[in-house]
Formats: sequence, C-alpha cells, structure tokens
Amino acid sequence: MDNFTQYAPTEVVFGKGTENETGKEVKKWGGSRVILVYGKGSVVRSGLLGRVEKSLKAEGVDSVEFGGARPNPTLAHAEEGAALAAKKHCDFVLAVGGGSAIDTAKGIAHGAANPGIQLWDIWTQKAPLTKSMPVGVVLTIAAAGSEMSDSAVLTNEETDIKTGLSTEFNRCKFAVMNPELTFTLPDYQLAAGIADIMMHTMERYFIPGIQCDLTDEIAEGLLRTVVKNAKAALKDRRDYDAMAEIMWCSSLSHNDLTGCGRGKDFSVHKIGMPLSAFYDYTHGATLTAVWASWARFQYKQAVDRFARYARKVWGMTETDDEKAAFSGIEATEKFFSEVGMPVSLHELGLSATEDDIKALALNATQGDTLKFSRLIPLGAKEIEEIYRMAR
Repeated sequence: MDNFTQYAPTEVVFGKGTENETGKEVKKWGGSRVILVYGKGSVVRSGLLGRVEKSLKAEGVDSVEFGGARPNPTLAHAEEGAALAAKKHCDFVLAVGGGSAIDTAKGIAHGAANPGIQLWDIWTQKAPLTKSMPVGVVLTIAAAGSEMSDSAVLTNEETDIKTGLSTEFNRCKFAVMNPELTFTLPDYQLAAGIADIMMHTMERYFIPGIQCDLTDEIAEGLLRTVVKNAKAALKDRRDYDAMAEIMWCSSLSHNDLTGCGRGKDFSVHKIGMPLSAFYDYTHGATLTAVWASWARFQYKQAVDRFARYARKVWGMTETDDEKAAFSGIEATEKFFSEVGMPVSLHELGLSATEDDIKALALNATQGDTLKFSRLIPLGAKEIEEIYRMAR
C-alpha cells in the first residue's frame, strides 16, 4: 500500500427536506452575503431556489443570484461570477445544482478572492493559489462528486482546452444532499451521472502491483451498488432508496476514499475531455464512448486487476484471468449501452476523421508534450489509436 493522506472535510447534510437547512449551514460557516450559482433555471422552476433563498433569509443571510452555469462549465462564466461576487461584496459562494454549478462556484471563489490575478493562470497553476472564498452546495445531480472532491474542471473556450484543478481550496464546507431533488432528472442525465460515478472509481482502481485490500473492497462494493441501483432508478425515477444510494456513491467515488493507498490515473478523463472541449458533448457520455477502447488497449498490462474487477463487480466465474478480464470489459460496455450511454464515437455523434483524431490527441497531450497513464504510457500516438478503436 502506498503512502496517502485522506482529507475529506466537507460536512454532509443528507436526507429529505435538508435544503431547508441551507441558511443555517451558510451562517455556521461564516457566510453573511452569498452569491447563488445555478444553471439554466430548472432550480427556479422547481421552486428549489426559492426554498433555499427563504432558508438564507430566515438566518439573516443576503443573497445575489448568478445563473447560467453550462453543462461543460466555462472560464468566462466563472470570471463573470467572480466579478459579480466582488462587486456585491459576497463572502460565500453557494452552488445549487450539479457538477457544473459546483465547478463554476469553485472558479468564482478562487477568482473573487484573488483580484488582479487571471483565473486561467490560477487554473493552470502559473499563479499560486493561496486563498479562496468558502463554497457550499445544495446538490441536485448525483454525478461529478465535486461536492466532496478537491477538484474542479473548466473549459477555456478561446483555446478549446478543458482542464481540471486539484487543490484543497476546492473542498466545499458543506454539501446538502436530498435525493428527492434528483427525481425529475432526464434519464440521459441520470445515466451520464452514473457513468461518471463509475469512472471516478475505476480511474483509481485499475492500477496494478499495489495491495490495498480494504480500498479495493470499498471500490468494488461502490461499483456493485451503482450498477444495482441504476437499474432500479431508471425503472422508477421516484425510488428514493435507489436515488439515495446513487447520490451517496457519487460523493464517495470522488472524495479519494476509493483511491487510498493506490492513488489515481484519470487517463480516460484526459481522453474524454477534448471531446467536451471541441464538441460540447456531455461529460459522462464522452467517457463511456472511449472507456472500452481504452480498456482493450491497456488491459494486458494489468490482466489480474481486470480479472478481479470482472469477478468482484460483475460476478464472472471464468477461471482464466485473460478471458475473465475481457469478459469484464464486455460486461461494462453492455451496461453502459443498457442505461443509454454511447460506447463509441459514432454513438456519441462524432464521425471522426483522421484529422479530427490527430487534433483530439494533440489536445489531450498538450501538443504531444506529455504522457499519462499508470499502465501503458499514453502519448499522442497511443491516444490516436484509442480514438480509432472507439470510432
């Protein structure tokens, strides 16, 4: 087991009606004037934003609304929010929504706390991040896990670069999580979230040569729980228990618990991100479109890990490791198809030309200046091949 530091300081307030506790949480963490960050307006139409504002008002907390967070959150929108937060003298950022609103809120917090420093310089670590504003969350989508993670992702539309920033300043002070708030999600959005939850776990799992029995059991149990409850939730969108399990899995999949002693890889994310940056595809869908091709390209470097995954997550009884490993990849691909996720670039909606593939691979590797993956090191040439396999 490798050395690790486990730090998950976010307070979780979980259950029915917990959005009504938001004001108390903000006040407890020192907020007196909040910038409310949300998406395209579903939280307004559902009445959720009104309930949150009522809760804030009851505690004497002022608020400023900032809507418009995009499914692939952008640098420009976060910069706009940071300017508004500074102008209105906000001292707390509250995201009401899913990963897009949360990541936008984190960007706003960093930008507003560091006037005079370009947010993209902070995001690309050209400028050190030494302070930020506190962030809280009222979660409406189980997917990104950003409510408990140290990471956030923004897209720079001027350069078509989508990249993440990991820092302890990204840790939210609290996350209010009421599974009932997810009941009205479209099936496609729920399925994309389920895919993202699984990916956050698998990106930490497929790293060979390290014994982490407890961490492995937690990861495998989380994956089995997601698969089981995904089917129940898609059958009955008002199944509270199924949605509660998925929501809790979302948070635990990305607060580093499933990587303790093993670390993480996130090469599938790095292959999927250019697809969102170039074409604005849904994040979870970009991951399922390339995952099986990534796995088939890589699995022989960790046959035992893939075989264990097949047996522990999918219940495979095949005794031959290589056959079991391949069966596990097929079972995962089949599951993604069953829940409505694409498993190829064609199903994603992209008829990728050779020029497209080369451009995507160069974007993923910053012009072929870096390689990633803890299995086979992946440079532009290798990623081109994975995209071709996914085509």
